Amino acid sequence: MLPGSGGSGNDAPVPSPTRRAAPARRSSLLRRAAALLIAAVCAVPLAACTAPATTTTASESPTPVARPHVPAGPQHPNIVFVLADDYAMNLVQHMPELQRMQAAGRTMSRHYVVDSLCCPSRSSIFTGRYPHDTGVYTNAGTDGGIDAFHRYGDQQHCFAVPMQKAGYRTAFMGKYLNGYVPQKMGPEPGWDEWDVGGGGGYAEFGYTLNENGRIVHYGHRPSDYMVDVLSRKAAGFIRTTAATRQPFLLEVATYAPHDPYVPPPRYAGTMKDVPYPRTAAWDATVRNAPSWLKGHVPLRPAEKALIAKDWERRLEADLAIDDLLKNVRRAVADAGVANDTYVVFSSDNGLHMGEYRLTPGKETAFDTDVHVPLVVTGPGVPAGTTSDALTSSIDLGPTFLDVSGVGTDPEADGTSLKAVWHGADPADWQEGVLVEHHHRQGVPSDPDLQNARSADPPAYEAVRTKDAMYVRYADGEQEYYDTAADPDELVNLAPKGVPPRLPRMLAALERCHGVASCQSAARTP
Repeated sequence: MLPGSGGSGNDAPVPSPTRRAAPARRSSLLRRAAALLIAAVCAVPLAACTAPATTTTASESPTPVARPHVPAGPQHPNIVFVLADDYAMNLVQHMPELQRMQAAGRTMSRHYVVDSLCCPSRSSIFTGRYPHDTGVYTNAGTDGGIDAFHRYGDQQHCFAVPMQKAGYRTAFMGKYLNGYVPQKMGPEPGWDEWDVGGGGGYAEFGYTLNENGRIVHYGHRPSDYMVDVLSRKAAGFIRTTAATRQPFLLEVATYAPHDPYVPPPRYAGTMKDVPYPRTAAWDATVRNAPSWLKGHVPLRPAEKALIAKDWERRLEADLAIDDLLKNVRRAVADAGVANDTYVVFSSDNGLHMGEYRLTPGKETAFDTDVHVPLVVTGPGVPAGTTSDALTSSIDLGPTFLDVSGVGTDPEADGTSLKAVWHGADPADWQEGVLVEHHHRQGVPSDPDLQNARSADPPAYEAVRTKDAMYVRYADGEQEYYDTAADPDELVNLAPKGVPPRLPRMLAALERCHGVASCQSAARTP
């Protein structure tokens, strides 16, 4: 059931007691299940790749993990996962290396996130669980951020934990979760290599990383640009680990192209003549719009000018991400492990920029915010193909466990995409994915704090299918869009009636726990 019933008030609704308790109640079972399953670098050469300015020592460093020796190869392929921040679908056409990945691999054309907000989305990617099973609904406050992630023990459910124990060398680099403080917090469970920043990373310069327990401060030289630093570290990890013949898991999570949209100096000003790709939804009204969206005035000239500038800087920042992709793919090839390595690209959420008369932001259930890229290359992945199978961000963790030969997590809500990645079109596939969003508590430190002009919807839960989007808000309002006939989602048909299947599927997905339950809910007749 949708938590709360208070509409668009200032207090964020919280899960019901039974849903809130679910993650803690099942943690010991998951650990036992995991144990059983286990038993069974620069993209563009930089002139000055010098050492960072200062280094200090943090309180923690990774604890050595006993693990079996497993050889890298077809049975235990490597995984490189690049996750961009606020990366929308309209950026793909401007990234040449990502397009080369599409030509060499498979594109999942209907891939959705479970919330169009950083921390809940990333928590679900890590765990393979919907927000109602992670307990993480926002970026900060009582129901969000790394505090909620830790409160429910979600760090122990990350896909890296069983992969590390099964013999994989693991690395996480870049942005972790909102509220992580590199000067005070150590590496998280499951990761051998840990190079992670805090809130200062959005600026791309003048930030701090926790590098395996060492606090390293980066300055403002071109070589300190964070995406490039991560690119060098990632390529080094790939080459070093591949030489040991140990399988590896690497996640590189950039802060780019998140606001304030900081490009590297080499690309600054290079995309100023590229217009924003306006769709029919740009500066348009929604017929029968929900209350929170009604009454929005047309975009003002100053707002349009700012969108154009922000778009330019987003494109320029994305070119650095494209360079990172090129660099890690080159490192994989140079190490001689290309035939045994999956390279995966995706995003934690999209971004609207003028659609529905909203200034840049996210948090809605519109396609602009929840539809993100998912592109994969690797062994058995058919080149130049596209799948329209409905997939979700909670499917990534289960897929990594499956393709790596580690096993499956029956208590994850997501399902493995291994067969789909390899070209299959399963007949009995999931037909809906859940999107869950809480109205946030307005914590000033939240980097995604939004006002009504950029989108401040009340709490809602929604279901996406191949041809529909259905939303139910905490105040009882509904939206229903026939996305086959109305792909820009401009006519809310809910006042005329909602197909009965959609509320039934939404209710079933809200209550689901574990892959069997959630797959059954996703095929509600």
